[in-house]
Amino acid sequence: MDRNDTRPAASVQGLSIEQDGFLLGEISSPRMAGQEGTLSFTISDATGKPVTDFEPSHDKKLHLIVVRTDGTQFRHVHPALDALGVWSLPWKWNAAGSYRVYADIVPAATGQNITLTRTVQAAGEFAPATPAPISAVDTVDGYNVDLTGTLSASEQAMLTVSVSREGEPVTTLQPYLGSYGHLVALREGDLAYLHVHPEGEEPRPGAVSGPDVTFMTEAPTPGRYLLYLDFQVDGQVHTAQFVLTATGLATSADPGEPAEHSGH
Repeated sequence: MDRNDTRPAASVQGLSIEQDGFLLGEISSPRMAGQEGTLSFTISDATGKPVTDFEPSHDKKLHLIVVRTDGTQFRHVHPALDALGVWSLPWKWNAAGSYRVYADIVPAATGQNITLTRTVQAAGEFAPATPAPISAVDTVDGYNVDLTGTLSASEQAMLTVSVSREGEPVTTLQPYLGSYGHLVALREGDLAYLHVHPEGEEPRPGAVSGPDVTFMTEAPTPGRYLLYLDFQVDGQVHTAQFVLTATGLATSADPGEPAEHSGH
């Protein structure tokens, strides 16, 4: 499995369009919610040239995370890269609003994992969502997903998710992105992107596991965090969502004020 992230566990990213000389370009996408189209962008280096050489991380050269700024409408997808350095995929905004778009990449020039972000507006009639309550349980597509463990801003901690269906443990979790689950955490408010690393060895092709998947994490600051778990059963990816509160003191890895970012 690709476990080559070298940042400290509490490293926060996803607050800027630029990092380490790499820039996330303007994002082209359908203007209106409900409109079919294409989402596309480039990532350029310090010379302004689009980058085409990336190292795989968790089985993909780019993870595109999209979420509305109220924490709803989460999507984790993998666009295609062409020879000119343009990433693209078919796209439709399912609801109007302001969205954060994160590009999680490892440029081959540095070998370091970085996360760049922009804000995109989807026009249309906005329907606000009720803030999600603190919850470590979720039900998605008939699966019950429980999260145990404490999110702490002062030390690394292990989070364990357990998947069941109709009261029975699910033991047929399939490998997805180099693990039996992929977990994204966003800090409520500024939506800083926190990498959460799966524990254990890379699954063998065709292997299954369950019902538990474990992750090691450390929050940079106290407060509420939005967590999104992708897991796969019978070739279908499901996404469970949680809201946790991190306790403890802020860590030195937190950058403080978010960097200014712009949107399309």
